[in-house]
Amino acid sequence: MIDRYDWPGGSEALWRFGPATGPVVLLLLPPFEEANRTRTFAVGLLRALAARDVAGILPDLPGQGESLFPTEAVSLANGRRAVAALVAATDRPVITAAIRAGALFDDDANVAGRWHLAPQSGERLLRELSRIGIERDGDTADIGGNHLSATLLAELPAAMPATTQPLRIVRLGADPGPADLRIDAAPLWRRSEPGDDPDLAAALADDLAAWSRACVGW
Repeated sequence: MIDRYDWPGGSEALWRFGPATGPVVLLLLPPFEEANRTRTFAVGLLRALAARDVAGILPDLPGQGESLFPTEAVSLANGRRAVAALVAATDRPVITAAIRAGALFDDDANVAGRWHLAPQSGERLLRELSRIGIERDGDTADIGGNHLSATLLAELPAAMPATTQPLRIVRLGADPGPADLRIDAAPLWRRSEPGDDPDLAAALADDLAAWSRACVGW
């Protein structure tokens, strides 16, 4: 079901999945091109989660997806305000599930738990964006056709995924970072085109459903 939510800077679209009771998983996509590469997979993951009787929400953050918020005004602070507002307006226990640098957006949200898939720091995100090439022009910068604010680029070097417990970290393949669970699968965000992996979605849905229930004792 398509719905909307309000945050201090406007109104954004979201998709709802699954039952109307119990905990709800708020899935946060990575920013920029990785959001396009992982959106189909994210929808499949939330549908698999709904089949396990756990609800899900997939929001557009400011400047993401169908958002009308200008990309040159996007900042980490705005994304965090939007997530916090959505969580505060949800009358059920919320578990954030973040993919890659999506884990930079749930720091200020009052949630029952966090589940991060291959979380990425702002410094690493900026390093990857720099490989594409950054052309600065006053208060904005062009990266791969995206006009981004200098504010966002200044925020990234110190930005880290939340470490507030309860937190579960899942990593794929040869990812060397610390993890509570490792799954032998190829990361979709490395593909040149958007893709899907139903087997991976099913495995992650099993883990995420169990974690969500454990976080709220449900």
